[in-house]
Amino acid sequence: MTRRALVVRGGWDGHAPQAATDLFVPFLREQGFEVQVEEDNEVYADPDLMAATDLVLQCVTMSEISGPALTGLRAAVEAGTGLAGWHGGIADSYRSSSDYLQLVGGQFATHPGRAPEDRPGDASDNYLRYTVNITAEGREHPVTAGIEDFELDTEQYWVLHDDLVDVLATTTHPVRPWHPWHRPVTSPAVWTRLWGAGRVFVATPGHSPEVLDDPNVRTIVERGLLWASRTESE
Repeated sequence: MTRRALVVRGGWDGHAPQAATDLFVPFLREQGFEVQVEEDNEVYADPDLMAATDLVLQCVTMSEISGPALTGLRAAVEAGTGLAGWHGGIADSYRSSSDYLQLVGGQFATHPGRAPEDRPGDASDNYLRYTVNITAEGREHPVTAGIEDFELDTEQYWVLHDDLVDVLATTTHPVRPWHPWHRPVTSPAVWTRLWGAGRVFVATPGHSPEVLDDPNVRTIVERGLLWASRTESE
């Protein structure tokens, strides 16, 4: 049976939605998916298409979503369609929609920056060397099993989340003199979520194609796409 993946991309260009998703389209096809790529999230409002979709790979940072499109996405996931993505393409989408945030289970709040004197005034102002720590649950989960803690030099997401997420990896924001918090704060870096008959997968690393090409990040994302898909869930 042919598996069907729907890639929905757009929003803020700073996350290179076309180039980033293009990294994974060949992988999905190699795994037997028929891939459809859309540049408009209104496709979620098509009930027949969504019912036939086994996996949604979303890469839409910020932007907006209509009522019918959001209803279609939520209904599809609840019925078994998988939803997966990385970084702002899934964890910073549709900020004004509480129903979307509930579906995903976590929302970007900020990415703490370098010391003020070390900021050149470009995107790298928010690049930090940080560690992604695999949790005890993550060491047993098919998405992250066998992956050791690893370091990245990129945006470190501070995420607001709820208790329905299953956290496979975390990252800790340390106390620094130029930041206002007074104790280290740990955020989920990779999580999964069960929603009705569907599965949701989120990885917060992925600011650029270069980060997604990191061997650990790429392995986690590829496994997460397969784990979330309807066929894999059955």
